[in-house]
Amino acid sequence: MSKFFEDKNIVVTGGAGFLGSYVTEGLRKRGCKNILIPKIEDYDLVNMNDIERMYEDMKPDVVIHLAAVVGGIGANREHPGEFFYKNLMMGIQLIERGRLRGIEKFVAIGTICAYPKFTPVPFREEDLWNGYPEETNAPYGLAKKMLLVQSQAYRLQYGFNSIFLLPVNLYGPGDNFEPSSSHVIPALIKKCVDAIEEKKDYIECWGTGKVSREFIYAADAAEGILSATEHYNGAEPVNIGAGFEITIKELAEKIARLTGFEGEIRWDSSKPDGQPRRRLDVSRAKELFGFEAKMDFDEGLKATIEWYEKARRKNKK
Repeated sequence: MSKFFEDKNIVVTGGAGFLGSYVTEGLRKRGCKNILIPKIEDYDLVNMNDIERMYEDMKPDVVIHLAAVVGGIGANREHPGEFFYKNLMMGIQLIERGRLRGIEKFVAIGTICAYPKFTPVPFREEDLWNGYPEETNAPYGLAKKMLLVQSQAYRLQYGFNSIFLLPVNLYGPGDNFEPSSSHVIPALIKKCVDAIEEKKDYIECWGTGKVSREFIYAADAAEGILSATEHYNGAEPVNIGAGFEITIKELAEKIARLTGFEGEIRWDSSKPDGQPRRRLDVSRAKELFGFEAKMDFDEGLKATIEWYEKARRKNKK
């Protein structure tokens, strides 16, 4: 077992969130004794004064910046300005204050939404600047992509060790199932489970179902992030993914089967599909720090469904 994390102060912004819970668990398994999570009630990371106070209070050696204002297509369409401003200001100010304090390393978490709308499949990191992102999530994607620009600029001018990772869509137990802000997998699971409970014979889904997506189990993504934190110190962005794609239609049918929903799946083509295809080239992560996703997709979906059904039963008591 490596001792890289053992005696370091590791700040995990967003550590109380979905991905954050897996990252903090991974840190504990690696023997990290000082995991520090700035809670939103105590520190507004959009505010520079709160960022300065957080750095002074927690004195991190390493910052893993997971905190983000996120959501599905609907949330991105409703809050483009908020998503741009808050994600940009959080990241840029955290990196700047981290540089001024001389922290050892900053791990910036980007997003698949940073890629151009019509990126050749599989998405290679070299393609990041070859076009504008898909319109519905461009403000969020571009705000996150600026952290790559800043990381590379600060490395050149100041020798600041900031790395930039691009995780694909996450899923897993503990995901966000709130309809106004959830992503596609929890949204579909909730629709199917609700329909069974309410004895409905159909569910409605956004778009045509023809677009494709790639998904990574949150525990796998956390392992990728922590492997990079320990072993990667380069300027180039790195994809964190599972290296496969599935159409949303196939995904909906798979989730219906796994939940036991036997009704009709109706598609509302008046709603946006989002980016046409998504699948990452994951070779750079394997080459640079030995990361490969392990979770079988069906098994990961089953675990997520079981978690949600258990949480529903618990909430009804």
